[in-house]
Amino acid sequence: MKKRFINILLVATLSSTTALFAGSVEMDKLLGEAVKEAGEMEPQKLKQRIDKEEAVIVLDVRESEQRAEGQIYTDKFFAITRGNLEFEVMNKIKDKDALIVTYCRGGSRGVLAAQTLKHLGYKNATNLKGGLKGWATLGYPIETGLGVTKLTEEEK
Repeated sequence: MKKRFINILLVATLSSTTALFAGSVEMDKLLGEAVKEAGEMEPQKLKQRIDKEEAVIVLDVRESEQRAEGQIYTDKFFAITRGNLEFEVMNKIKDKDALIVTYCRGGSRGVLAAQTLKHLGYKNATNLKGGLKGWATLGYPIETGLGVTKLTEEEK
């Protein structure tokens, strides 16, 4: 019952959000340019890389209070808010050739973060398409303070 409650809470939190910038032509253009520059990785591809223990750094750029929604579990994980990215990333991630996959809740801040990483010289920075919502919708595990959980078919 406790796990079901956690899953329902996770679905409600992720589903209740709408794009902060929906309908803004300028923002759509900015995000489109960021996608062209940094690209996006499908959740399935990231999951395969993690499962095969391939070298990938997962970078959560959400605000600290949003991290209560859970995170993508991997050995190489960093959390740096989008607002602090330029100030912190070079101290935390030294290898500018590393594959870095950014994510936020839905993908917008993640793709802007990946674009910023490219501008900072990180050659293999990209964004997780669909963000944490896209990851969770496919039923992939999310680590929360209460353990690892997955959405069931009924909750999607």
